[in-house]
Amino acid sequence: VQLVESGGGSAQAGASLRLSCLATEVTYDKTCMAWFRQPPGKEREGLASIRSDGQIVYSDSAKDRFIISKGAAENSQFLDINNLNPEDSAVYYCALRWSSGLSPCHLMRGDYDWWGQGNQVTVSP
Repeated sequence: VQLVESGGGSAQAGASLRLSCLATEVTYDKTCMAWFRQPPGKEREGLASIRSDGQIVYSDSAKDRFIISKGAAENSQFLDINNLNPEDSAVYYCALRWSSGLSPCHLMRGDYDWWGQGNQVTVSP
């Protein structure tokens, strides 16, 4: 499995940003795809996940300004971040794991087997 992210970069506070992720060579029939981020000097935190049938889970910190969605391509996803603020500056990671299709895709870092390379997002005041 390979995950390729795109869409990071620099933005002004108040703007919106879209991150994209495409997973290839996936052999699982059901998956959880998720977004995590790691601010400088802090732990990696889960933001949102989407199961292959579309079920979504948000962390408490992400549910107001972050929107996760599936892409048209199989095993692709987006993360839209609205009303950016400097505290959103972090490396954002796409992640994937197998899913039974029966349980929600919880945002536990250790559950995810496959990770993208990380994409820096920097928000200036």
